[in-house]
Amino acid sequence: MTPIRKAVIPVAGLGTRFLPATKAQPKEMLPLVDKPVIQHVVEEAIRAGVEHLVLVTGRGKQAIENHFDVAYELEDTLRRRGRQDDLDQVQGITHLAQFAYVRQGEPLGLGHAVLCARHAIGNEPFALLLGDDVFDERESALESLIAAFHATGKSVVGVQEVPEDHVSRYGIVNAPSGHGPAWDVTAIVEKPKPSEAPSRWAVVGRYVLNPGIFEDLAALEPGVGGEYQLTDALAILARRGELVAAPIPAKRYDTGNKLDYLKANVEFALMREDLREEFTAYLKGLVGTL
Repeated sequence: MTPIRKAVIPVAGLGTRFLPATKAQPKEMLPLVDKPVIQHVVEEAIRAGVEHLVLVTGRGKQAIENHFDVAYELEDTLRRRGRQDDLDQVQGITHLAQFAYVRQGEPLGLGHAVLCARHAIGNEPFALLLGDDVFDERESALESLIAAFHATGKSVVGVQEVPEDHVSRYGIVNAPSGHGPAWDVTAIVEKPKPSEAPSRWAVVGRYVLNPGIFEDLAALEPGVGGEYQLTDALAILARRGELVAAPIPAKRYDTGNKLDYLKANVEFALMREDLREEFTAYLKGLVGTL
């Protein structure tokens, strides 16, 4: 059984849906309460056993690298002030995993971003986590996909059922034909009209991929907008019978959507023992004024 030791996390996007907040900072550094979204994604990978993280960055993303690096001045200040708990928290971020960074020089699509990580990954299976999707850490997310990969030996896309009016926002795969933890993908369509979608099972930003996908990505022709789409490479795998879908049981938060981002902040705050009681009282009082 081949362990999944490496993961790719593309973080080169411009974050235009959150302007002006993302004019000078990466969208992945926006916080859920007091922890950046990207750290939630990284910690999910680590909980699943990943040891090496390859972040595909772009211009203006230095804050992400700095977040996972040593911050000497901050650490020295905390040490001198006797703030050991804060110091332990800051230093713990640096030691979460082994980090490597590669640059995507042009915004040529998700498929191109994944291909940029090819030499850092090498010839072994890897996880792919998109930074907009955060899952409730109390439930299984990436772990479910790794289990499906070990059971089938095939590349895996993580899926969840979405409402019919949300189908056009996602890549959609065919519905399962039976029962089981995973099923063969025979159709995958990028952002179809609801009337043309093969199901309501949406790909939600988590994958476990065999390294052969790099060959398929390298052979792709550019699609809409001159971009290289990961979905096109996944469709090739599906036609060869090399792709399965596995449902993710964990609750998902789409932090790339403003309303869902706000909801995530509320719910993550309510999960915190140090905030839950007072924040709940505040929310109840606020509702009473509406």
